[in-house]
Amino acid sequence: MIFDISPLLDADVAVWPGDSKFEARDLLRLEDGSSVHLSTIALSCHTGAHADAPCHYVQGGDAIDVAPLERYLGPCLLIDVALPDGHLGVTPDLVAHVDDATLRAHPRVLLRTGCMTDRTTFPDPVTHLTPELVHALADRGVVLIGIDSPSVDDFNSKDLPSHHALAARGVSNLECLALAGVPAGAYELIALPLKLAGRDASPVRAILRPL
Repeated sequence: MIFDISPLLDADVAVWPGDSKFEARDLLRLEDGSSVHLSTIALSCHTGAHADAPCHYVQGGDAIDVAPLERYLGPCLLIDVALPDGHLGVTPDLVAHVDDATLRAHPRVLLRTGCMTDRTTFPDPVTHLTPELVHALADRGVVLIGIDSPSVDDFNSKDLPSHHALAARGVSNLECLALAGVPAGAYELIALPLKLAGRDASPVRAILRPL
């Protein structure tokens, strides 16, 4: 069994306010007498399920084409996070119940906060990571953190502390994951970014396979 945790990409998919909308058009069509169907797409690198590169928020940081692919492939944990009323940031205490041995065996963590349930509507409010969580998980050997939110930082943040904590600790991230309906637990994650030269992010086709 495979769980597809990537939202469908079409003209209706929600993007960060002000970012480029997804566009697709046909260049050639079989029904018009062409020998092939040929189409083209235009989209932000941050459309749908995607991986950020350090150069998205750190001047001179690595681009997505040199991202260490081993971080995006391997054992992971999907964890349900129950945020207290009025809180939008995931703090270390909310994942403290996961023991160190389990994290060592599954050093990729996906957090289901319930943020995005409709791929066509940008969520309000936006849940996010806290830098304290990033450091706590990195201390416990985690190499990738994913979330069902369009950003690992607060929507209004300009200094992006959680992004910078990821870069400082060498932890990769995934955003906008479609985690609804997938049972919490242990999986193999496969979510490889495209080899886009010099770019700040890449869409991924993220899937989970039960171990």
